[in-house]
Amino acid sequence: MNVPSPTPAPTPTILIVDDEPIVLFALKETLEREKFHVVACQSPLKALTLLAERDFAVVISDQKMPEMLGLDFLIESRRVRPHASRILITAVLALSTIVDAINKGEIFRFVAKPWLREELIATVRNAVQRHELVTRNSELQRETSMLNSQLTASNASLAERVADLEQQRQRLDAANRELAANYDHSLELCRRILTAYDPVLGGQAKALVEFAEQMATTTEFNDVERHALRAAARLCDLGLIGMPRETLRAFRAKPDQLSEHERGMLHNHPVYSQTLAALVDNRSETGEIIRAHHERFDGRGYPDGLAGEGISWPARCLAVAVGFVESGLPKAAAIEAVLSQAGRAYDPEAVRLFLKVSNLVQLPRQVREILLHELEPGMVLANGIYSPHGLLLIGEGQPLSPGTITKIHSHNQATPISQRLLVYS
Repeated sequence: MNVPSPTPAPTPTILIVDDEPIVLFALKETLEREKFHVVACQSPLKALTLLAERDFAVVISDQKMPEMLGLDFLIESRRVRPHASRILITAVLALSTIVDAINKGEIFRFVAKPWLREELIATVRNAVQRHELVTRNSELQRETSMLNSQLTASNASLAERVADLEQQRQRLDAANRELAANYDHSLELCRRILTAYDPVLGGQAKALVEFAEQMATTTEFNDVERHALRAAARLCDLGLIGMPRETLRAFRAKPDQLSEHERGMLHNHPVYSQTLAALVDNRSETGEIIRAHHERFDGRGYPDGLAGEGISWPARCLAVAVGFVESGLPKAAAIEAVLSQAGRAYDPEAVRLFLKVSNLVQLPRQVREILLHELEPGMVLANGIYSPHGLLLIGEGQPLSPGTITKIHSHNQATPISQRLLVYS
């Protein structure tokens, strides 16, 4: 049985408008060499007709044209094709006017005459990427709307949700013009989108970013893991954008009263987040951390039920920060809750790293927190080390010898040591 091959993605179509044939030809030839599909037009009025008839990923216009100024044309084209990325090419135009147009979403970028070929191509590619992201976001929102329609009992509630999603789509359309500027800006914008949708989610995302940054500055990660951890902290809750706000509020207030459908949606949001995050960061390591940020060390998490070292080290660390941030408890109670789940919900070593770098607990000046693998001969313990069953392994104030450290590591392999490790400086 022959399996049909997947349909290749269509080549982005670019509309160029310039009343000068020579400039129009130069732009068209330059972009076609880069494998773009280009439609050239000397008349802005005719170009508006073309826009009404078909979709374009990018619209590029000269500023000074006899029929219509380029900025006026691009403003009009926005009404016809709001998803298209608009680029203005100009030799003379007030900088304040350009900045105002960019801020209002009327143009995506402007290119000064004479343009540099490399700058022009990079700008167009960024504009195409923005259009793809806006279009994909719109598709995902429509899919989310269909899913919610199956779960919503009331037609009135469904209508309210659809209207809410439409408003969210408009905010995303206005904000996504900035995504291609640079990678870090794109990540920050995603956090702002979470805040616009739900302020609590936005506050949690901001805290996660801070904790992830603190952990990433240590030597406990390689460069790939460090990047993925920082990105995942910003993107791990994107999948909650499609969740009804009422469900999020119910989850925070009375999680035990959620329906099976609502619980299923919540348990699948790491998968939705992984899909959305791939539009900003398509590295597999980032996606894996996002997908696993609600897995538990004991294998009772979601969505895949991973356990122990089957969960990547950065994901285990992010899970601790997520648990602390989402607990909704005062700082001391939240720390106690995290410590009580070390060895069950969380990797004990990840808990120790989190507490070490977060500075949430003020230690005496002469005491510092370390990780298990940082134990060295000659160190003096500032607290006793106990087994999970309460058996004293090493007493407080006892210097560590190579044999003692070997004993601690052996015991940890058999039964993970869940407590903090404090030594005198």
